Amino acid sequence: MSAASEWISLGSITELVKDMEQTGFLKEITLLEKRILLSYHDGQFGALDARCNHMGGPLVQGRMKDGCVECPWHYWEYDHRTGESKNKSYEPLASCGGSVASYPLKTENGELFIDMPNVKERVKPTFNPMLHVAREPQRAPGKMRVLAISTTAMDKNHPRYSTSEDLLKSALKKIHETLDLETQFIALSDLKFRNCEGFYSKSEKACTWPCSITKMDPSDEMVKIYEALVHWADVVLIGTPIRWGSASSLYYKMVERLNSVQNQITVRDRVLIKDKVAAFVITGGQDNIQSVAGQMLTFFGELGFISPAFPFVAHSLGWSAEDMAHNVDYVQKSESLHEQTFELAKRAIDLAKRINSL
Repeated sequence: MSAASEWISLGSITELVKDMEQTGFLKEITLLEKRILLSYHDGQFGALDARCNHMGGPLVQGRMKDGCVECPWHYWEYDHRTGESKNKSYEPLASCGGSVASYPLKTENGELFIDMPNVKERVKPTFNPMLHVAREPQRAPGKMRVLAISTTAMDKNHPRYSTSEDLLKSALKKIHETLDLETQFIALSDLKFRNCEGFYSKSEKACTWPCSITKMDPSDEMVKIYEALVHWADVVLIGTPIRWGSASSLYYKMVERLNSVQNQITVRDRVLIKDKVAAFVITGGQDNIQSVAGQMLTFFGELGFISPAFPFVAHSLGWSAEDMAHNVDYVQKSESLHEQTFELAKRAIDLAKRINSL
């Protein structure tokens, strides 16, 4: 049963419209300790809860768009009068549904009134139903698990030899055969995942765990990296080529999306990565190995990983070398490089065993 109406005047319609023209026809007000978004479009007012249904983003900082209010954080759209979720222009959100609480309005004698007691309650949204990665991290029983991630950019239809990927694969093969541990290999080039869209730049609270992109888009395969890093692996080996003195573009694409893991530490004091070890394989036709290794060590350390002594294996022919065919041939035939990568993996495994008593 609806509560008895208690209409409260919000003031002159003419003055409200004039005032809201300066702010894109959006205005936040506070009544009875409730934050309300007042909107105006095509001659009609709307009054909604001022916070987005998704993560509480400030709707007043968004924009009016074809009769909908678009949240500035993750682009959720709501009918400015009913609060119903529309999300027409951003396909990943289309199935999330839900609605923002809305308030009845009426006009009398040139004034706008709001009925506070008869609010239409919020309907919570739904997310990617396969989002099991959101569970609390807890290591499942079993053998030690070693994950290798190759960040080499590759066209799957025209595969080529990758020196860093080859070293990772040979180390994993030997680990599986001689140490009897569980292993998993992921090539970023096999995954379809979107670039980071800079939600953190709008507000630290807009960068969520799991990543808002993954929550809203069932096709985003970054979830495989989240699952492997946060829940599965005890040891992680990351391989990258050197590209213009830096790690690969795919490495940085992954790293930017891992901001959602690191941000939990700063926003919620919640560490998702604990007692896990990371080590690195870096190869290239040009130098700058220490710089690449320094970035990787710093970033994965900021996620919560620790690294063994002598934490990376690297190979480069140096700045002046342009004979890439010789470089490929050298790595393929180098027993030393392959053995060094395996030894690196063993150092990481031994450290993981010590800290986990496995």
